[in-house]
Order: sequence, then structure tokens, then C-alpha cells
Amino acid sequence: MIDCVEFCKALADDTRQRILQMLLEKEMSVSDIVAAFDVSQPTISHHLGILKQFGLLSSRKVGKQVFYTTNRDRVVECCGQLIAKFDAEEGVCEG
Repeated sequence: MIDCVEFCKALADDTRQRILQMLLEKEMSVSDIVAAFDVSQPTISHHLGILKQFGLLSSRKVGKQVFYTTNRDRVVECCGQLIAKFDAEEGVCEG
């Protein structure tokens, strides 16, 4: 099981959402990701670390470069667990 609060915090950041969306389209290196944003490499690495913590990214290393893609299966799994949590709690999300 995932920690739903922490998972939501990970997705609550616009930059992390944009990274996940970009990496759904194609695999990218850290330098490619940095080039797409107006932030420093350490900031992007911080965001990637948070996404990796939940397994939302897959990575592979080629030499010194690391390439990332969105782990679509894990995103679906985490979202499903979040939905199940609210579905299981009687009265939550009912309007």
C-alpha cells in the first residue's frame, strides 16, 4: 500500500506533473528535462527523486547519463489505491 497523503503531495507540484507528462511521451535524460524547464539541475534532480521514491519513474543508466520514463503501470496502481481508499471510507466523496 502507498501512503496516500505522501503520494498526493508528490503529485501536487506542477513541475512534477509536467515531468510525468513529458516522460509519458518519450524517454529523456536529466539534461533534456532540465532544458525544458527554467530551473537548475539540482532542482530537477530533487523532483525526479520524489517521483522515483513512489516508483512513478523508470530509469536506465548509460555511462554517466540517466534516462527516465514515466512508469505508467505504477501511476495507475497508485491512483487506483487512492480511489479505493476513498471508496472504502463510507461517506467520503459522496455529495
